[in-house]
Parts: sequence; C-alpha cells; structure tokens
Amino acid sequence: MKYETQRVAYWYFLAAMGLFGIQVLGGLLAGWVYVSPNFLSELLPFNIIRMIHTNALIVWLLLGFFGAAYFLIPEESEREIWSVKLAYLQLVILVVGTLGAVGSYLVGIHGGREFLEQPLWVKFGILVAAVIFLVNVSMTVLAGRKTAITGVLLMGLWLLSLLWIFAFINPDNLSLDKMYWWFVVHLWVEATWELVMAAILAFLLLKLTGVDREVVEKWLYVIVATALFSGILGTGHHFYWIGLPGYWQWVGSIFSTFEVVPFFLMMSFAFVMVWKGRKNHPNKAALLWSLGSSTVAFFGAGVWGFLHTLHGVNFYSHGTQITAAHGHLSFYGAYVALNLAMFSYAMPMLRQRAPYNQVLNMASFWLMTGGMAFMTFVLTFAGTIQTHMQRVVGDYYMDVQESLSLFYMMRFGAGVAVVIGALLFLYAMLVVRKEEIIEPGPANPVPGE
Repeated sequence: MKYETQRVAYWYFLAAMGLFGIQVLGGLLAGWVYVSPNFLSELLPFNIIRMIHTNALIVWLLLGFFGAAYFLIPEESEREIWSVKLAYLQLVILVVGTLGAVGSYLVGIHGGREFLEQPLWVKFGILVAAVIFLVNVSMTVLAGRKTAITGVLLMGLWLLSLLWIFAFINPDNLSLDKMYWWFVVHLWVEATWELVMAAILAFLLLKLTGVDREVVEKWLYVIVATALFSGILGTGHHFYWIGLPGYWQWVGSIFSTFEVVPFFLMMSFAFVMVWKGRKNHPNKAALLWSLGSSTVAFFGAGVWGFLHTLHGVNFYSHGTQITAAHGHLSFYGAYVALNLAMFSYAMPMLRQRAPYNQVLNMASFWLMTGGMAFMTFVLTFAGTIQTHMQRVVGDYYMDVQESLSLFYMMRFGAGVAVVIGALLFLYAMLVVRKEEIIEPGPANPVPGE
C-alpha cells in the first residue's frame, strides 16, 4: 500500500462485507418462503424480507464501489485523498441511512417503489453522501495524475449519482412513474455501473497481470463505448408493456441485443490480459474472482439477458422466474464477484499482510458460483414452465406456483450453498491464522506495493 489515506477503504469494505452477510441470509429466508409460503407471514412478511434483501444488495455494492475508489484513486492519481474526514462522514451517513431504512421497513414505513423503497430522508441522505464523495474524489483526481481508469471510474460514479435524482420523481401517471423508475434502475446496472465495473476490473488486471497500461486503456475505451451505446437505448426493453409508444419494442429489442457485446468484451479482456501478463502475482484468489466476475457477468447479464429481451419473447416471459434467473446471475457476476475480487486484492494490503486463506477464498468462489449457476438453471426451467402454464395455457397464478414447488425447493438448496460460500469468504477475509501473518518489510514486502 503506497498511500496512507487508502486505509479509508478498509472501513468501507468492512461495512460492505457486513451487509453482504445480511443480504445473503435475507435471500435464503426469502427462498424458504417460496417453499413454505406462510413462514413468518405475520411477523415478517415476504415483501419486507425482499426489501431488505434487495436494498442490502444495492447498498453493500455501492459501499464496495466507494471503497474501491478510495483505494485505487490515490494509486492512479499518485496523491493522497483530498479529505479523509469527508470520506468518513460519507460512510457514517450511508450506514445511518441504511440502518434507518431497515428500521423503517420493519415497522411498515416504505416508499412502495421496488428497489427505491427508502423513506424520503434516507434518499436525501444518500444524495448528500454522493455529493460528498464526488467532491472528494474529483478534487483528488484533478490535483493528481489523470489516467483512463480514473476517468472512466469518475464518469461512471458521476452519472450514477446524477441518475439518483430520478428516485425523487414519482408522478401520479403510472407509465411515467415506471419510465423514471427505470432511469434509475436500468441506467444504473446496465450503463453507469458497467463503467465502474470496467474501471475496477482494469485496475485489478493491471496490478495482477503486469500488462502494459496502454494495452489496458485501449480495451477500456472500447468497453465503455459499447456499454454506453447499447445500455442507454437498451432501456427500451423495459418500456415494452408500460404504456409508452410502440416504437420502443423495436428500439429496445435492437439495442438490448447489443448489450451482450460489452460483457463479452470484458470477459475477453480479462482472459487476454492474463494470457499476455508477465507477472506471477501471489494473490491467486483475487485473480480467480476477477476472471470469474467477467465470465459469469457475460453469461448472466449477456446471455441470460438476451434470452428474454426481444419483445416477441418478452411478451410472454416478463415478470416470470426467468427474470429472477437473469437478475441473480447477472448481479452476482457483474458486481458481487467484482467487489469480492477487490476485497481479496486490497484487504491483505490494508491489513499489511501477505495474501492469506487463499484456498478457503477460492473454495468460496467455486461454492458460491456453483450454487448461483444451479439456482439460475432451476429458475430458468421454472420460468419456462410458468410462462407456458400461466401466459399460454392461462392457468391461475397460484395453481402455477404450486406446480413449481419442486423447483423452489431446489432453488433453496442452491441458496444454502451460496450462503455457506459467502460465510466462508467472510471467514477467509477477516480471520487470519498466526502462521499466515507476515510482517511487511524489506525482506517481506506486501504484494502489490
């Protein structure tokens, strides 16, 4: 670790990992409700469990992104973070807002808009935290060295924060409401977050493989161009059936098809960089997570997204378990695995130790990835049957759900594997055996420095 202020990232990563644990446990609980629908129905209704599961996911991923920015920007800019106090203030606001939102949900206070259920004061808190972050990192970058990685990262984070303003717009007209809602939800995960993903992945591969920066930057520019080209108008695949003009069926179908391209490029980029790399980096776990992130993202966001994005298919499949299959695998690959890659790379250096518990870390990767892949296949088959029974034959919704009970049991089993893998990852990150502690110094430099 080259800069003292990079230690700020440590507390962001800790908060993110805490919420990660809560998120996967909430998901497992929600999975069990599909098997036993009346479980905790009066004490903790399903809609509240789902809110906690999805909101915890979004917040811990954002905390991971912010922490990654505070870790990599000093190295890229070759200077300390502009204000450490502002960085800690931002973290406090986000944590307090998260606890406030969860507390509100538990007593039945929420906004009612999926993923944007936060009470108004929490939304304002998130906006204030975002402004603090943007000022802090922008001042750092402007005063230091400019690189393609920091440029793309800042563009992604600025756009991410500006799009949050649409979370405050809630028209009475339902079609307009859903349109503005997708401006946040889609343009986050299928546009601005992709820029953040590309920048962090480029930084990791630069450090882990030793490939020339010029090569990395050329790939990065191409990925960013294709992500924005496809992602912005690709929003149209959410506009098919919400009351917007019919031309969105064609615009959405065409540009959504191109959304596969940036994810294919990111996967190709990762493997080409490793193939060209000259560096035998000791942190194999971070490299595995980096390669796994780009690969699973291609299949989850790219292939599974394409399966039901054309309007002729989506007419029958939207809102079924096929959507859930795509959502789980794409979020896991593109953003969860990426953050876990960053944690695996940065945490040993932040704690001034050599990479540790790598076998357990890599075992957690295969357990989580295998569990998520099986869950995706199960939900895909369930969604296919649901589409036929419900949308083609016309069976009643609850009768169809009863027919899918076997799939929900298998989905729960896959969820158990994911949770065990997640807990194993947290153990690998936070618990160090004595024999694995190596004091850094001239004889034992911290890898990556």
